[in-house]
Amino acid sequence: MKVGVLALQGAFGLHERVLNRLGVAAVQVRTPQELAEVDRLVIPGGESTAISKLLDANGLADPLADRLADGLPVLGTCAGLILLAAEVVDGYPGQHCFGAVDVAVRRNGYGRQSESFSAPIEVEGWESDFPGVFIRAPVIESASPDVDVLAELDGAPVLCRQGSTVVSSFHPELAEDDRIHRWFVEQDWSTGHRWFTGHE
Repeated sequence: MKVGVLALQGAFGLHERVLNRLGVAAVQVRTPQELAEVDRLVIPGGESTAISKLLDANGLADPLADRLADGLPVLGTCAGLILLAAEVVDGYPGQHCFGAVDVAVRRNGYGRQSESFSAPIEVEGWESDFPGVFIRAPVIESASPDVDVLAELDGAPVLCRQGSTVVSSFHPELAEDDRIHRWFVEQDWSTGHRWFTGHE
């Protein structure tokens, strides 16, 4: 299995480090050919507007949309969530919203860089909390009934799944806890399993 990390901008190196720690040989994705060769993809945090423009500049926007439509398993964190959402309520004209998960998000909804914070996240089916790190994080303002909300913070979803797409408002790559990445790479996406039941 080959796991790609979109490496156009943002914290892709930190995701690579977590995957390598799990024994996964992560590969950086910058071209359509590299995207075509991966079995799973991580879209990292960063500047969602910059990543959106770089997807166009690198000829990746249409190939990514096609692979998402084909069911490519994807983990999107922070800016990755924004790109994978169905709607960005404060997005700029032409910003990509791939609609892989039916949520509406607001960029930087949790505040500016100086307002970054950490909070324990109670995740469905887990015996212990996940240490959520929120840095200029988007707020999920609404989620359709087709979206599995796996964790909330103050009543707002922060970790969601729809089909083979998983998104988080926070940065799991910054936590000393690899459970989200581990589940993402170990999950058999052809099954109907929803989450970590019995898999901590």
